[in-house]
Amino acid sequence: MRALVQRVSSASVQIDAETVSSIGAGLLVLLGVAEGDNEADAAYLAGKVANLRIFADGENRFNRSALDIGAELLVVSQFTLYGDTRKGRRPDFTAAANPEEARRLYEHTVELFRGLGLATATGRFQEYMEVTLANDGPVTLMLDSADRQRPRR
Repeated sequence: MRALVQRVSSASVQIDAETVSSIGAGLLVLLGVAEGDNEADAAYLAGKVANLRIFADGENRFNRSALDIGAELLVVSQFTLYGDTRKGRRPDFTAAANPEEARRLYEHTVELFRGLGLATATGRFQEYMEVTLANDGPVTLMLDSADRQRPRR
């Protein structure tokens, strides 16, 4: 699974010009699911996102996590995080999970965030959405559950 995490001062999702979700200060999490991902991948990403120390402390250093500050999350499904652009000009999305499995793991991840005590809003799975955000910093990080298998240098 992949998560593009953006620290925001606010974010919202609109569908057909109607706001369906919005948050204040917190994290916008664009979440992609790959073929072969499972609950262990979801648990890894949920824990990593919730505990990332990317919020400032009293000395303006990255020392506080979403859990520390009670940040809000907006989690939006994003299969295009698995777009392969190495060949040609059109992305290939064959690495993305099929919609049924992607929905299951997306919803499972959302429940993991909620289980950690984070107020979590969502987009709508497989809908065309307009996502609006005010990136705070800007701070943007890409997380990949496959990284837990790779040794650090």
